[in-house]
Amino acid sequence: MIQYDIIKKPLLTEKTNIQKENLNQVSFEVDRAANRVEIKKAIENIFNVKVAAVQTMQIKGKIKRRGRILGKRKDWKKAIVKLMPGERIDFFEGV
Repeated sequence: MIQYDIIKKPLLTEKTNIQKENLNQVSFEVDRAANRVEIKKAIENIFNVKVAAVQTMQIKGKIKRRGRILGKRKDWKKAIVKLMPGERIDFFEGV
C-alpha cells in the first residue's frame, strides 16, 4: 500500500484539538485494511515526525433516514497517533 493511500484525512474536531494540545495525539481517518505498523510508517514518512504509539478503532456507519428511504453511512477506521515528546504536526500554519 502507498503511504498516501493509507492516510485519508486528518480529523479536526473540538475533541481532537484538546487531545492534540494536552496529550500530543493526532487523529486520522485511515484505510480499513491498514494495520498499526503501516499507519506508523506512513505518518513518520509523510509528516517527518517520530510516533510513540498508534491506537485504531473501527467506526460503524450510522443509519440515516429520509422519509421512507433508509440509508447507511460508510464504515471507516480511525487512528489515534501519539507523537514523541517535542514532536508536532501543524495542519494550519500561519492562519
